[in-house]
Amino acid sequence: MYVDDIVLIGNDHHGISKIKHLCHHFQTKDLSKLRYFLGIEVAQSKNGIVISQRKYALDILEETGLMNSKPVDTHMDPNAKLLPSQGEPFLDPERYKKLVGKLNYLTITRPDISFAVSVVSQFLNSPCAPGKLTIPPLH
Repeated sequence: MYVDDIVLIGNDHHGISKIKHLCHHFQTKDLSKLRYFLGIEVAQSKNGIVISQRKYALDILEETGLMNSKPVDTHMDPNAKLLPSQGEPFLDPERYKKLVGKLNYLTITRPDISFAVSVVSQFLNSPCAPGKLTIPPLH
């Protein structure tokens, strides 16, 4: 049997010791404290465990050319109805799909963007070029 990675955390020291006992029966390597796992940075503090995807988010900004953009504190209006426009579809819709997938993974540590990501996910079937999603006039 081959297991790629296993992460042990918890306050049940007896249970963790039992699992670590497997090290005597199988070839294993203890990497000590977890620092990075599946694109998520992990840090332990006296108050608990802190997880972050800062590097992952910065990589997305770099990849999309938005590294120098200024952050905004405005959340998406939950009542806004976004509609795909009649504009030109993306030349490479796979790139849009990949970006939405990355943003979806980012919601693990950024639940505040979950709604916005779910909205743009609605347009994965036939995404239009950036800026082509329109908000209809409010009456």
